[in-house]
Amino acid sequence: MGIKGFVEGGIASIIAGCSTHPLDLIKVRMQLQGEPSVVPPTANLRPALAFHPSAGSHTVSIPSPPRVGPVGVGVRIVQQDGVAALFTGVSATVLRQTLYSTTRMGLYEILKRKWTDPNSGNLSLGRKIAAGLVAGGIGAACGNPADVAMVRMQADGRLPAAQRRNYKSVVEAIQRMVKDEGVTSLWRGSSLTVNRAMLVTASQLASYDQIKESILDRGVMKDGLGTHVTASFAAGFVAAVVSNPVDVIKTRVMNMKVSSGETPPYSGALDCALKTVRSEGPMALYKGFIPTISRQGPFTVVLFVTLEQVRKLLKDF
Repeated sequence: MGIKGFVEGGIASIIAGCSTHPLDLIKVRMQLQGEPSVVPPTANLRPALAFHPSAGSHTVSIPSPPRVGPVGVGVRIVQQDGVAALFTGVSATVLRQTLYSTTRMGLYEILKRKWTDPNSGNLSLGRKIAAGLVAGGIGAACGNPADVAMVRMQADGRLPAAQRRNYKSVVEAIQRMVKDEGVTSLWRGSSLTVNRAMLVTASQLASYDQIKESILDRGVMKDGLGTHVTASFAAGFVAAVVSNPVDVIKTRVMNMKVSSGETPPYSGALDCALKTVRSEGPMALYKGFIPTISRQGPFTVVLFVTLEQVRKLLKDF
């Protein structure tokens, strides 16, 4: 039964991740809008985003481009790189869902079974949230390398051609990160990934179960597609509201370029959060919220509707 939960969750997560990948890419591009940018006037100057220029080098600040909404970002991507560009980094999404979501979904089901009251068969909301926190944290730790690769591949198209990483696949991305930046780069931003995953899993899975149970207990709807869609969309909204600030910081920390011997743009999550708020205001932490909810809603609906169908198909195994 334990293995079955991992298989069911993994299949549903991969389908949901791939089907909503373009929305996730747009979300990442929007979360990076407004970051301070600098360009070197000559080829021998320090890299962009260096904060402490050394002797003999300098940088020139340029104003950030005007911020664009989700539709504009999507149109710009298609105009510049074609429709296929909307699926940039999809191989990383598949790996991420295989490692992260399969782990969190399977562990959540195991913990639910262990913590359910054997007499009443009920599981309190507090225990559901606790199960989500534990499962999400462990899953995120497993999937962080794929998460870093996915963020970088999705963000690459916003950079000038000369500065792009041009990863061809998630495998090449991981290999180059290890070669150029060391193994530890695969877990860059891992604390943020874990925190975000704990919040998402606890809010998403626990709220889905709780809302679904409430609908069925009160007789609002029967156990079917309508109930699954309603509960999953509500769960997606809750997850988006809770996780968006952490997601913005995670995206920026994972995407930053760190050259050997140079001071990184951000020293950590807190530094990134403070610089983001100081330069762009508190609401910058909800940057990309529209595509986040636009993606989180459909993702959660596809995830749970697919999960319910997969469970029916595998119920005899």
